[in-house]
Amino acid sequence: MAILIAFWTHALAAALFVSLILWRLRSGVRQGGQRLLLAAFSLTAIWAWLNAIAMGGALATYAETARNLVWVGMLHTLSGSSKSDGGRQRGVRLVYGAVAAVLGLQLVVDALPHLAGTEGSGEAILLTASILRITAAAGALVLVHNLYGQAAPASRTSIRFAMLALAIIWIYDLNLYTLAYLDLSSTSGLIQWRGAIVALTAPLFALGAHREEGWRIRLSRAATFQSLSLLAICGYFAVMTILATALRGSGWDWSRSAAIAMLAGMTVAAMVLVPSARARSWAKVKLAKHLFEHRYDYRTEWLRFTDTVGRSGPSAAPLGERVVKAFADIVDAPGGVLLVADEAGTIETAAAWNWPGGNLASSDAEESRRFWLVVECEGRILELDAHRHALGDPTDLAIAPPPWMVAENYAWAGIPLIHHDRLVGLVLLAAPDYRRPLDWEDFDLLRTAGRQAASSLAEAHGQAALSNAQRFEEFNRRFAFILHDVKNLVSQLSLVARNAERHADNAEFRADMVATLKSSVGKMNDLLARLAPQAPARPERVKPLPLRTTLTAAIAAKRRDHDVRLLGDGSLWVDGDANGLEQAVGQLLQNAIDASAADEPVLVRVAGAVDQVTIDIIDKGCGMDPDFIRNRLFQPFVSTKLSGFGVGAFEARSLIVAMGGRLTVASQPGKGSHFTIHLPAADPASQQARKRA
Repeated sequence: MAILIAFWTHALAAALFVSLILWRLRSGVRQGGQRLLLAAFSLTAIWAWLNAIAMGGALATYAETARNLVWVGMLHTLSGSSKSDGGRQRGVRLVYGAVAAVLGLQLVVDALPHLAGTEGSGEAILLTASILRITAAAGALVLVHNLYGQAAPASRTSIRFAMLALAIIWIYDLNLYTLAYLDLSSTSGLIQWRGAIVALTAPLFALGAHREEGWRIRLSRAATFQSLSLLAICGYFAVMTILATALRGSGWDWSRSAAIAMLAGMTVAAMVLVPSARARSWAKVKLAKHLFEHRYDYRTEWLRFTDTVGRSGPSAAPLGERVVKAFADIVDAPGGVLLVADEAGTIETAAAWNWPGGNLASSDAEESRRFWLVVECEGRILELDAHRHALGDPTDLAIAPPPWMVAENYAWAGIPLIHHDRLVGLVLLAAPDYRRPLDWEDFDLLRTAGRQAASSLAEAHGQAALSNAQRFEEFNRRFAFILHDVKNLVSQLSLVARNAERHADNAEFRADMVATLKSSVGKMNDLLARLAPQAPARPERVKPLPLRTTLTAAIAAKRRDHDVRLLGDGSLWVDGDANGLEQAVGQLLQNAIDASAADEPVLVRVAGAVDQVTIDIIDKGCGMDPDFIRNRLFQPFVSTKLSGFGVGAFEARSLIVAMGGRLTVASQPGKGSHFTIHLPAADPASQQARKRA
């Protein structure tokens, strides 16, 4: 019964894989990877058929090893990069080579009994063959795991079923040969049903094979580390087990001696690597050079770079220091400086992070200016060690730094920070413990990171310039308003001076003149206070206030020069700022007076509603057309007056809006203008209650 089960399960597996071969041949073989896939199917079918007719025979054993070797080669083909990517990772090739070497050694061990013709060493050879098969199955599973785990998400869909099929085959083999090594008699059932397990994988291969053209996988650095570490564990297990088998029965305590030797080696390595930064740097460089296709894990480097440069908060270092640190982290530099050039061309230190040398600054402005312009045009990474050792042409300005930079022995590499073809700065890095020459990969990464850092620095400089411009804009805006107010005060004082010549003997006029002068001086002091940098644009003291006092003061200042009439209920109260409202009404009154004929009065009319009070300023002057009202009236520095500043209406509306009100206007050319101030109504009782409180 057991023989029949073994025959039919393996025969079924052979038939299914032959069907896969015929199906793939009908689809056409166009690529090398597909031919390798057909070879793997063929060897699997041959192995299954040989086991069906002669279970455990020599040919079946050789076919199994050849089958595994071709499947590993298929995985190697899938893990390879495209030609444009520069080849496969070296570390991954080492893993595949090690697994292939184990399979090759397995062929040799299987052939030893036939070549030697002796039976004395049969048990040792059998144990060694089992160990090699365990190692090969474990290594192959490591390759499957890493290939699938590090594949791109789009690639996983196409290789999922094939990787699952291979995992099933090698997991079954790993358990089979592990049990065989421990107790050969317990594996008879597993050997009989082995064909059925392989037969179950045929549909999985069929599901994955029709999408084989999409199998293009590239392993990452993480995959290489995982493969190497797991393979090292498997290799250690295999070597130690072989030694244990070979030395079994001998009287020599080899395990104690091996442990002492291993401990001594680890101690020496720790004594060399731990205290020596140079040794650690050397080891890291050599590992990156010989195990990986790329020196850097670009995703990790970029995430770290952007996190360092973009760090914010009260505990964050200044941007210049963060930029220097970000570049130093890429190449393991202990520190660096950020150099900038001023308007005269002098290069000086703008920021430093752990810089071991002194303060850097150019002495020859003309030489520094030429160097800065050349670096800006070329955009090359500066290798200062190459220049020190005369590896470059000293007359080539594209790579020749100034003497004061070369004289600083700590300086190792310079990265230009170029933004929109303009050199924003130059990051000069200190030499790491292991001073190595830079290569093309360093140049590409540092140059790209330099553009990102230059963008951040340029944005910061732009923000600083914008902040300064906003400060000047705020000062200019205040000055424009104040200048307009000064103009009104000058007009008022000029009127007083003219009337003084005629009414100086009048006691009432003198009293009024003194009051006017005191008021003007107070307003001028207030204007000067508003020019201070720390002062707000205009103090806003919004509170309930009676309109009569404010409007009377604004009208009295204009009534000396023109007829201004107050109409309506002046006893109403509004929420507003007394000084701001007086100034806004004064601005609108002045505009109305300037637009009216000398004999045409200007009306100020007050009306109240439940929650709103309106103040109308009405004149019969020249009026304005709709286009002027819409596009020019409330624009600063736009005026129809020859001596006007064009900020009166703009300032009046700003003051009213700041109090929570609004200003509307209606006008027609030749018929005058009608300005309306809308303010929230206030309850006088609330103001009295506030005073009592």
